[in-house]
Amino acid sequence: MNIRRAELKDSFALSALLSELGYGGTEGFIEQRLAQLCSDPSEALLVAEQDNQVLGFLSLHFIPQLALAGDFARISYFCIAEGERSKGMGQQLLQHAEALAARRGCDRMEVHCHQSRLKANLFYGREGFAESPRYHIKSLAS
Repeated sequence: MNIRRAELKDSFALSALLSELGYGGTEGFIEQRLAQLCSDPSEALLVAEQDNQVLGFLSLHFIPQLALAGDFARISYFCIAEGERSKGMGQQLLQHAEALAARRGCDRMEVHCHQSRLKANLFYGREGFAESPRYHIKSLAS
């Protein structure tokens, strides 16, 4: 398995993986979003591939903190292809992201995962994430 930064050529594979997460319809804007994330120094969009086929990805954001010495990293999207899960690829991708975050000065990592994603939540628990139940969201769409 190879872990690398995402490239524009990965747009089709990333769109397909996002569909597996329930985010269909990204084909019309995925290239623009991918270009934006790849050019932002506070972002790391990682892909896991085997035999030049993208089988997973993790979107990581580095967030500076005003009141704390260490920054934190946030995982916004993380997916391993159906049929490839539970084979260690997700764990390797997460470990790679954790090492990258530590090198960037982050002392913690967070991920928000809907309660309906039972297997994903079990995975995060096994990987040492503790639940932090208070999270608020407000839509800015008109």
